[in-house]
Amino acid sequence: MPPEFDPDCMSRCAYIFLDEAGNFDFSVNGTRYFALASVSMRRPFPAFDALDNYKHDCLEAGRNLEHFHCSHDREEVRNGLFDLIAAHLDGIRIDYLVVEKSGTDPPLQEAVRFYPEMLGHLLKVVLPRELDADTSEVIIITDAIPVNRKRRAVEKAVRTTLARMLPPGMNYRVLHHQSRSHYGLQVADYCCWAVFRKWQRGESAWYDRIKPAVCNEFEI
Repeated sequence: MPPEFDPDCMSRCAYIFLDEAGNFDFSVNGTRYFALASVSMRRPFPAFDALDNYKHDCLEAGRNLEHFHCSHDREEVRNGLFDLIAAHLDGIRIDYLVVEKSGTDPPLQEAVRFYPEMLGHLLKVVLPRELDADTSEVIIITDAIPVNRKRRAVEKAVRTTLARMLPPGMNYRVLHHQSRSHYGLQVADYCCWAVFRKWQRGESAWYDRIKPAVCNEFEI
């Protein structure tokens, strides 16, 4: 039986959706940058009704669209979704961490260390802001861990790293879901794609559309 609905509890829970761009190849064949994006929201989630209507508009226009994925979506779909995100920036906060991979120490280049460490650095900036006096819990939802063969090791390392890096007493949960399961993850995917294009290719037009909601953007 589901818990009884509590509107006060709804507003006291902060959600942080995370996505990454770039790869874990540190050779000359890999991407120059690795980016992590954090999108923070509170319920009722902004833009979700509009996103759902837009998804069904796409279906009715003949597009076989299961969920939004920026790098795979057609240009007209991508333009429309960026329009929707840009129209609802008042309800979200975006934070970015960008790593120029050539400066990464060799011991840190192993995915089981690199991803948790970078995630810890980003959340160390984001979590204190979300844990204000009215917040009872923070729920962190990441896209499914990108390193399939080491997923369990990476998930364990994420928990260990956050426990080490974050101040005691912070109430948070880290969940790993497929991006198709939540519009929040799909918005984070679009935001991450935008900052990655800016750094990797020098294309800032997409980033500029969401820039008013960017709270932090820092490079490691």
